[in-house]
Amino acid sequence: MSLGSYKQVVSARATDKAIQKVSQDGGIVTALFTYALEEQIIEGAVVAAPGDDPWDPKPLVAMTPEEIISAAGTKYTFSPNVWMLKEAVRHYGIEKVGIVGIPCQLQGIRKMQSYPFGTRFVADKLALVVGIFCMENFPLASLETFINEKMKSSTHVTKKMDIGAGKFWVETLDDKLSIPLKETHGYEQAGCNICKDYTAELADISTGSVGSPDGWSTVFSRTVSGDDILSQAIEAGVIETKVMDDVKPGLGLLEKLANGKKDNAEKEIASRTELGLPVPF
Repeated sequence: MSLGSYKQVVSARATDKAIQKVSQDGGIVTALFTYALEEQIIEGAVVAAPGDDPWDPKPLVAMTPEEIISAAGTKYTFSPNVWMLKEAVRHYGIEKVGIVGIPCQLQGIRKMQSYPFGTRFVADKLALVVGIFCMENFPLASLETFINEKMKSSTHVTKKMDIGAGKFWVETLDDKLSIPLKETHGYEQAGCNICKDYTAELADISTGSVGSPDGWSTVFSRTVSGDDILSQAIEAGVIETKVMDDVKPGLGLLEKLANGKKDNAEKEIASRTELGLPVPF
């Protein structure tokens, strides 16, 4: 399946106005983690929080709703969240931990759970793994090139970054700028070109904006535990939903992008193999 296996898929958003205000789209990750924390499903979550440079994120072990909310919003460069898992368990003493990551990070997490050598007493503490849709991820230097040089602005005045309608968008306090997405090609992390996973297929719950209206997110529950948590959050009124068949652009666009990423990755893998270069598949 182009979208991976899943239990249910909905278009959703957080009902909390404070979360809506700071969220990237529907605020699903923030809503799920705050709900799971308050219901003691998790004791803390590893999230990507702003670093000294707000667009150079650092992993944070968030143990309060306020800390989780402080990390809301998408950062289009890498945050080494998996590295912080051992810290969360061994230094913070968390027995039930949540983590958010992009598809490549989730591959590492699931491998760690399957082969827990060197990660004893860490892998079995994972209680909620949330995945973010991801087509590509950029080094911070690439983001600075887009914004400082191509858009003639600055990361220091950037309040939000987004990708949509075929463009890379930046919002400042008094302006909204964009460049065609095709101009960002070639600036992504090298590993992105051989990644086949767009919709975070290995997550308990995965989410992203594609397929849903503005201000909403498309949400898949993929495991039994993930489906239970998502259903509980919906029943509790933490998240409101719409049926995917009733929203535009719907799953058709998501399937098109997911298939495109798989096809492009297969071509790149074949090309690298022919050149004798190492590939992970």
